[in-house]
Amino acid sequence: MTKGSRQHQSDTATQERVRVKPPKMYRVILLNDDFTTMEFVVHILESTFQKSPSEAMQIMLQVHKSGRGVAGIFSKQIAEAKIDSVHAQAQREGFPLKCVMEEE
Repeated sequence: MTKGSRQHQSDTATQERVRVKPPKMYRVILLNDDFTTMEFVVHILESTFQKSPSEAMQIMLQVHKSGRGVAGIFSKQIAEAKIDSVHAQAQREGFPLKCVMEEE
């Protein structure tokens, strides 16, 4: 290796690092309705959002009592995918369950 090539390697190694911002996060919020069963909401929370049975029950009760409840906080793409999954499952089962996302 020549002295010139060592200098080139040194210049490359000392280049400024690019700072990457963490992605924006979004809350996925389940919305209450008068038709979706509590059991189905608990099922969604356990299967789609990986909540424990007790966590799922707590969130479901919050949705039932206050009209909405946070199912989880995710990056935008994951939040969108979870919402699509919930809507598809609800439609297959004949429930009008809806959820939305809000920027954290």
